[in-house]
Amino acid sequence: MNRWINFLALLPSTSLTLLIISIAFLRFYDETDFLILGQLTSPRLWSNRLTLAAIVVAVVNLGVEWNRRNRETDRLDRAEGQRAEDERRRRENRARAAARRAEEANRRAEAEKQAARRARVEVERDLALLTFLADPSEQNRQRLTQAIALLSEYRDSL
Repeated sequence: MNRWINFLALLPSTSLTLLIISIAFLRFYDETDFLILGQLTSPRLWSNRLTLAAIVVAVVNLGVEWNRRNRETDRLDRAEGQRAEDERRRRENRARAAARRAEEANRRAEAEKQAARRARVEVERDLALLTFLADPSEQNRQRLTQAIALLSEYRDSL
């Protein structure tokens, strides 16, 4: 379809060129230059008719060129809209990726905090147990009891 439209778009400009050549031929030459002009009874009348046809073809050519320009502008607008849409999608994808990275960083930080808390509780437990084993006094027994209470409190979160 586009091929035919492109081909038909050439017709007005080609026809206009041929008409102008014909008008010039009829205006500037006579039958002494070309014998074929002797067969025309009134070359001036034919020149006037071809001039009117050239004006009509020029108007048609203007319409064809106007239409072509409008189609090209529409195509460029659609392409620009597509580029803007693609850029919007890229921005959204970058924002989603940044959000995922931030969420992953938060999860890692939370896991590190939990590991540090677990290590701290384990060290406190080990220290209380070793202190009690080294010196089974009442004070060390209370420290071990507090460490066991802390372990049972944080058992679910560990």
